[in-house]
Amino acid sequence: MSAKNLPKLVASLFVCHLAGIAGSVFTTTSVVSWYPTLVKPSFSPPNYLFAPAWLTLYTLMGISLYLVWQKKTEKKKVRQALILFSIHLFFNALWSIIFFGLKNIALAFIEIIILWFLILTVIYKFWKIEPKAGILLIPYFLWVSFASILSYSICFLNS
Repeated sequence: MSAKNLPKLVASLFVCHLAGIAGSVFTTTSVVSWYPTLVKPSFSPPNYLFAPAWLTLYTLMGISLYLVWQKKTEKKKVRQALILFSIHLFFNALWSIIFFGLKNIALAFIEIIILWFLILTVIYKFWKIEPKAGILLIPYFLWVSFASILSYSICFLNS
C-alpha cells in the first residue's frame, strides 16, 4: 500500500467504526438497564464479548471496504458494490437502534434477517471485485448468522 492510499484506508475504517459508534449510542444505556431483564437462551455470550467482537469486525469491514474502494470507481460494478456496502452499513447500525433504542425485539429480528441477506450480497459483490475483500467479511457474516439465531431466540423467549 502506498502512502497516497492511506487516507482511503483511514476513511474506510472510520466509516465502518462510525456505524458501530452510532449503534452503541443506543446500546450503552440499554445493555445495563433493559437487556439484563430479558430472558436469553443458554448460548447467549457474556456481554463483555460483544465490544471486542464488534471492534474486530468493524476493522475487517473497513479493510474490506478499502480493498474494493481502491479499485477503479469509474467501473460500474465497483460503484454498485460501494453503494450496496453503504446500504448494508446503514442496516448494521439500524439494528441497534431498533433492538436497544426502540426495544422492539420482533422488528429487530426482521431487520437482522434483511442485514444477513445484505451481507451475503456484499460478500458476493466484493468477492467478484477483490476476493480478499469478500473473505474478510466472512467472520462478520458468521457473527451476524449467530446473532440472528440469538435474536430469534430472544424474540421467542420474550414474546
